[in-house]
Amino acid sequence: MSYVPSTGEQRQEMLRAIGMQDFRDLYRDVPREMYLDRPLDIPEGMSELEVSRAVSAMAARNTVFPTVLRGAGAYDHYTPSIVKTVPNKEEFLTAYTPYQAEMSQGVLQSIFEYQTMICELTGMDVSNASMYDGAEAAAEAAAMCRDRKRRVTLVSAAAHPDTINTIRTYCFGTGDEMRVVPMKDGKTDMEALREMLTADVASFYVQQPNFFGQLEDADAIGALVHAAGAMYVMGCNPIALGIMKTPFDCGADVAVGEGQPLGMPIAFGGPYLGYMATTTKHMRKLPGRIVGETVDHDGNRAYVLSLQAREQHIRREKASSNICSNQALCALTASVYMAAMGPDGIAEVARQSMAKAHYLCRGLTAIDGVDLVYTGEFFHEFVTTLPRTDEVLSALEKAGILGGLPIEGGVLWCATEKATKAEMDRAIAIVKEVLAK
Repeated sequence: MSYVPSTGEQRQEMLRAIGMQDFRDLYRDVPREMYLDRPLDIPEGMSELEVSRAVSAMAARNTVFPTVLRGAGAYDHYTPSIVKTVPNKEEFLTAYTPYQAEMSQGVLQSIFEYQTMICELTGMDVSNASMYDGAEAAAEAAAMCRDRKRRVTLVSAAAHPDTINTIRTYCFGTGDEMRVVPMKDGKTDMEALREMLTADVASFYVQQPNFFGQLEDADAIGALVHAAGAMYVMGCNPIALGIMKTPFDCGADVAVGEGQPLGMPIAFGGPYLGYMATTTKHMRKLPGRIVGETVDHDGNRAYVLSLQAREQHIRREKASSNICSNQALCALTASVYMAAMGPDGIAEVARQSMAKAHYLCRGLTAIDGVDLVYTGEFFHEFVTTLPRTDEVLSALEKAGILGGLPIEGGVLWCATEKATKAEMDRAIAIVKEVLAK
């Protein structure tokens, strides 16, 4: 079966038009030994019913926990039904990258609204049309901060390990260096940062709240980084920004973060989106696209792709970014969530998440043997010691509760607005019961 709409005769006609006899002539620069001259070892095709049964069987192997007390970068927030309904409309779901502005007004407007709300959330002047995820956004931010004299990127050891590794990978690809600033008591070590801010440092990345849930002294870090002539990049939880000081107010040059909490399901790690915003001064260094509002020749409101300074279809082989595909669909999801919740709704989600995390923390640390590892202020995640970790987490799992994430030095717990008092009390009771045996 062929999924190519043209006929064999039509394909041959196209080949003859460009002076070729066979489709393999298109690959004549590829060495002969690289060709695959045998059928692929894959199963025969299935009917729609067979595919449905096979996929349903795979899905049935998943464990869906009624109670989730784990975060570490992917958070179990409530998503209003409208957030799922709007992005599933055919005109959005099937849309590709909106290169043709005249054909893509609805998609462009949705991106424009997304960018506007991200700017309101971060306090920044301009936002792009989103990155693939928060870790990639951080790596792209590090890249946009480098120049010919400053090629070193500093990253806080208290950032998410996946983000650190992604930045390291991007630096390796460009031949640049990444250095990790040590942490102290669960936060960035300020003295170590001061010593490491040498003349070759382009930027410093800090996560707020950090991987351990701790709230960094973002203002002091920004002042320190700028005093050394480097750029300041903050990676912020967008829900926490509902009640937290904005990156702009903390002096950040670039604000990035993982947009998954803005209406996207955890879904085994994707698809997510990374948001990125900056000041007007650095606008032309942004990767991705920026959508602008204008008027057409009749004076009607219209939307256009205003800036694509680093993309492959503009810069060709000199491109330094490659955001394509329908990444706008995830941005649309985030914008529908932000519009549905509004500033008050997002702030309420943040307040409830923070309050419930502190309630869970008090209950767990009242148990003998369970102690808070880092005593600084935290948002909705915290680390505790936990004797017999595997046994405790197994008991929670049997009760339908996904417990905290085991990390070096303890267990990382999380609570969002979805966690009820009854669910947290039950989890606390199970931990207490197991450790009392």
